[in-house]
Amino acid sequence: MAAVSDNTELSATLFDRASAVTPGGVNSPVRAFRAVGGVPRFMASGDGCHITDVDGNTYVDLVCSWGPMLLGHAHPEVTAAVQAAVSRGTSYGTPTRAEVELGEEIVARTPVEKVRLVSSGTEATMSALRLARGATGRAKIVKFAGCYHGHVDALLAQAGSGVITLGIPGTPGVTEATTADTIVLPYNDKAAVTEAFAQYGDQIAAVITEASPGNMGVVPPVDNFNAFLARTCKDNGALFISDEVMTGFRITKSGWYGVDGVEPDLMTFGKVMGGGFPAAAFGGRADLMAHLAPEGSVYQAGTLSGNPIATTAGLTTLRLATDEVYARLDETSATLQRLVATALDKEGVPYVIQNAGNLFSVFFVESTEGQQQIRDFAGAGAQVLPRFAAFFHAMLDAGVYLPPSAFEAWFVSAAIDDDALATVETALAMAARAAAAVKN
Repeated sequence: MAAVSDNTELSATLFDRASAVTPGGVNSPVRAFRAVGGVPRFMASGDGCHITDVDGNTYVDLVCSWGPMLLGHAHPEVTAAVQAAVSRGTSYGTPTRAEVELGEEIVARTPVEKVRLVSSGTEATMSALRLARGATGRAKIVKFAGCYHGHVDALLAQAGSGVITLGIPGTPGVTEATTADTIVLPYNDKAAVTEAFAQYGDQIAAVITEASPGNMGVVPPVDNFNAFLARTCKDNGALFISDEVMTGFRITKSGWYGVDGVEPDLMTFGKVMGGGFPAAAFGGRADLMAHLAPEGSVYQAGTLSGNPIATTAGLTTLRLATDEVYARLDETSATLQRLVATALDKEGVPYVIQNAGNLFSVFFVESTEGQQQIRDFAGAGAQVLPRFAAFFHAMLDAGVYLPPSAFEAWFVSAAIDDDALATVETALAMAARAAAAVKN
C-alpha cells in the first residue's frame, strides 16, 4: 500500500548536496521538478508497482523509470538473472551470448533484419542518422516539432520532452551549422512533408519520427501518417526512421509496428529492451546495416555496447513480456484513464486524454468547448500548466508518483494491482479538486 507523510527532509538534504556537485542537482533535467515546483523525491527502492523514497514515503509508480519497468520493480526472475550475470563478471569488452540472444529477440519481434546494440536511446538515434547519411550520400534530415529523439545536437530543434518542460526553445551549445541540415515540420501535417520534399527532395537523407510520439504528451499519428511518410521517403530515395525507444516492446510485443504494420528502413529501440539497465539499439534492412563498420565504412562503436548485465536484464524482460502481460497492461491503462476522466468530470476540469496502446497522457486544456484531438506540438503546448502542477502535487501527496511534466506519457506496469488502483482512485479525487481550484 502507498503511504506518504509530510516528511521530505532527507530528499531535501540530498538535493542540496547534489546541487553542489551536479548542475541542477539531477542527472536528467526533468527530475529536478522545475516544471511543477517542490522538492524532487530521491528514491531508495522499488517493489512491484511501488517505489519508496529515502524518507520512507511509498508511492504507486506511474513513471516506471520512464518506461522500462514493464513488469514492475525488482521482478524476481529479472533480478535472479541479473544477479547470476553479475556473479560471472560485469564487462569483458568482447562479444557475449546474451547480446546475440537479445539481438535475435529484437529481430524476431520487429521488421529489422540486423541490429546493433548501444547504450542509450540518444546513441541509437545519433547512429541511425549517421548511417542514413552514409548510405544515401545526402545531408538533410526531416524531424517533427515535439518529437524528442534524445539530446542529439541536430535533433534538439523544437524537441519535446525535457526541452519543452523547461521552456527551452532550442539549446545553447548547438551551432547553426549543426542544425542547418535539420528541417523541422509540424507533426501530422502531410502537406508540410510534401512541400519539404518538393523543395529539398534530392537532399533529404531521412525522415525521423517517433513511431507514436509521447514526448509532447501522447500524440498518435493520424490519417495513416506513418504509411504516408514511408511511401514519401521511398518515392524520393530517402530513408524512413521510426524511433521506438519509448513505444518499442511496450505498446505490443512488436511496439508500435505491431499496431500500424508500417515497415521503416531503420528503427531505434531502448527502455524496455534494457529491462531497467542502460541499453538501446538501432536496426534495419540488412543492406543498410551492411554500411556499418566493420562490414562497411560508416563508423560506430561503444565500449559498453552489449554489456552482459544490461543484455541479460533486457532479454529476460522481453521473454517474460507475454501476450498475457500486454493484455494486463492494456486493461490497467484503460481503467486508469476511466478513473481520471471520472474524477476530472466530477470537478468540471477541462481535459483531453489520449492514448497509444497502454501509454496515455492527460492534457489540461483551457476549455473542452470545440476541443478536438491534440494533433501536434502547438496543440500540446496550449495547456494550463499551473493546473497540471497542482494536480501533480496532490497526487504525490496522496501516494501516486506521476511524471513531473505535463508533456510526458503516463506509464503502467503489469504489477499494478487492485489495491494500487484504489490508491490512485482516492488520489484522483483530491487531485481533481486541486486542479479545479486553479483558474486559467
